[in-house]
Amino acid sequence: MHDPAAPDLQYALDVALLAAQAAAEVIRTGAAQRGELVIDTKSPRDFASRVDREAEAAILDVLSLRFAEHAILAEETGARGTVQSPWQWSIDPLDGTTNFLHGVPAYAVSIALTYQGEPQVAVVLDVAHAETFTAVRGGGAQLNGAPIRVTRCARLDESLIGTGFAFRPDQDFDLYTRLFKAVAQRTAGLRRPGSAAIDLAWVACGRYDGFFEVGLKPWDMAAGHLLVTEAGGRVSDFAGDSLVQDGQLAPSPLLASNGLLHEALRSLLAGA
Repeated sequence: MHDPAAPDLQYALDVALLAAQAAAEVIRTGAAQRGELVIDTKSPRDFASRVDREAEAAILDVLSLRFAEHAILAEETGARGTVQSPWQWSIDPLDGTTNFLHGVPAYAVSIALTYQGEPQVAVVLDVAHAETFTAVRGGGAQLNGAPIRVTRCARLDESLIGTGFAFRPDQDFDLYTRLFKAVAQRTAGLRRPGSAAIDLAWVACGRYDGFFEVGLKPWDMAAGHLLVTEAGGRVSDFAGDSLVQDGQLAPSPLLASNGLLHEALRSLLAGA
């Protein structure tokens, strides 16, 4: 049966790009006025600014106009739109807010369209470096329009792995310490830039061989999930299972890899 809300995925990607570019313009303007920004504390060590909210509003203006029949899940404003729709936009208007507020050039706009939790369209726009990562399900992944692929590294001791670690008091620092130790002792190195969207994009384009993090939300990982899989990699939880549960992309420990290292990394993480 035809779903009247089902979009042409290439058109959806084009719209997502427009939305990401609108948000990036807000962020660039905010970066030039960084010293004047008022910072809100959403919870201890979890920050937002006027730029987060205005960038999200810019995205919503573009998407709501063209896809009023879709659900939306956005970091700053939560769920909205036609919430019962199986089509949902997952939006992080400024992934890496703490980096942005300190002038560290590792922050991105992340937009994904999912169908029953499965990512279909993805855009991750690294604002500071003018790198735009895109994917459409079944169509591969691209960086600034050129195809990208995951690495062919098959040895843990030669691999470079990205991660994100606990930063709020309610998170399990001891768990992260165990995970960090387990992976650091067996690989060539760990990196933590502070933006999961960029980390996942870097797995997709071969800068990392893998990435793991605990406590990500759907808007943190929906776009990056598709980038990795469309670039030939694999994404799962630490047990090796899908992150899509009951038609939703569920918050979960995430492991992304080039595929060749997936089981070895999963075994390290599961045993930590």
